[in-house]
Amino acid sequence: MRLMGSVWSRFWRGFQRFVSPGLFMVIVSLLVVCPFLFGPVVHGYADNGDFWRVIYSNGMYPFAAGSRSDYFAYLHPQYHIMQYFNEHAVVVHSSQTLFVKLAQLLNGLLYSHKIFDVRFMGIVNFALYLGALYLLTVALTHPVRGIRSYIIALMVVFVFDDSAITLYMNSFFAEPGGLTLLLYAVAAILLLSRNVYRRRWPLVTLYFVSSALMVFNKQQNAPLALSMAVVTLGLLFIPQWRRVRPYILGGIAAVLLTGVVTFALISKQFNDINMYQTFTYGVLVEQQHPGKAIAGAGINRQYALMRNGAYNPPEYASVLPTNKATTKHLTGKLSTRWVVAYYIKHPQQFMALMDVAAKNLMVVQVGAVGDYPQSAGGSAQQQAHYFTGMSTLMRAFYPRRFAFNILLAVVLILVFSVGFYADIRAGATEGVLRFMLVLGLLSILIGVPIVSVIGDGTADLAKHMFLAPMSLEIILVILVADALNGRLWHAYREGAEQDV
Repeated sequence: MRLMGSVWSRFWRGFQRFVSPGLFMVIVSLLVVCPFLFGPVVHGYADNGDFWRVIYSNGMYPFAAGSRSDYFAYLHPQYHIMQYFNEHAVVVHSSQTLFVKLAQLLNGLLYSHKIFDVRFMGIVNFALYLGALYLLTVALTHPVRGIRSYIIALMVVFVFDDSAITLYMNSFFAEPGGLTLLLYAVAAILLLSRNVYRRRWPLVTLYFVSSALMVFNKQQNAPLALSMAVVTLGLLFIPQWRRVRPYILGGIAAVLLTGVVTFALISKQFNDINMYQTFTYGVLVEQQHPGKAIAGAGINRQYALMRNGAYNPPEYASVLPTNKATTKHLTGKLSTRWVVAYYIKHPQQFMALMDVAAKNLMVVQVGAVGDYPQSAGGSAQQQAHYFTGMSTLMRAFYPRRFAFNILLAVVLILVFSVGFYADIRAGATEGVLRFMLVLGLLSILIGVPIVSVIGDGTADLAKHMFLAPMSLEIILVILVADALNGRLWHAYREGAEQDV
């Protein structure tokens, strides 16, 4: 027994020396995710009707399918690359284009100049995502390499390598890029707060660049500039940075300006799509007399028949969204101001819609599309459940009331405020930066469902609210990690974790 114990002790010391918690997380992530995304059977999310906004403006177009519904039912792993002048204008201005262009570059170097394989999109998305998870793990475990730090690394894998998330990698959805950029921003703030690296300016640069690109990643992310501004305020509490506070304020202004530009660049076509679905999946939903309600708001009551009608229907729509009459009498009259005014007059309906959003908050996996190619032999819209422990737990047990989200936010603020107060008194900055980070993430948790309901109704909630559950899970991971390492109530103290 003593010999076994001695061998284990030597092995463990060698493992700690050569394999950090961050590297351990990377190795486990590669083993978990790569066979799923890049194995013999490709997994990802099929086209829900939104891919055209990305592929055509980037010089690609889909293979012919049997019917339009085939794009919803099955993942299409390959796309044609245009060999002629691309006449398609940019519909959506987004930082996602950077990810797509990098994937196209790799595809051309390693595969083909005529056919684009979606797995190159997955490689780019996952490689950048893995880098963000590595920095996050370093921030959560530094400077300890005890057993608890490796448990934290496994927790990061369990939470963020969930297949409901990684399926986004093999798709043209903007969500994986948005989450990756948010994780880089979070990791940068945590690394700054814990003095992991001697030079701070690279982390500050990473934070501001990631924040701006995250806001610009998706037009629904424009309001998140306010959330990142809240997070950035924490940097003003660092005493040694008094001389650079004007630059920090300039960074806040730049992030806010990015939000304004992102909102301003929303095209009329894209706005019409959103307003149409806000009307059919929001204004007309949870209302006993929708015809009477919209007539009072200046819309012909006959459009109440369009309840739950998608702008991109799989096969058939009773009213064509692009019809001149629809444009004139419906979408031409709708605006964000009109929707907000409507909900102010109908607060009970709005709260009912917020509860609908709350019921779908933890439904991270997109349910309206398939996850397999048709060649895999599965059924239409078949879902993958390969590594979905975290998403399944959250979906099954998380309360389904919007009021609970608010109550949870209050509790989390109280929990993290203890460390904030203690570090303020001690002249430390770790708890202060973390507290402002948590405030910003909680504003995403509360604000994104509201923006989603006002901006697109209850359509595609899993996709539109994606960053809300991700923000909550980031907070929970920080909470558990800091509790395990003895730094939840105050800045890190040598030996506080007492690893076994």
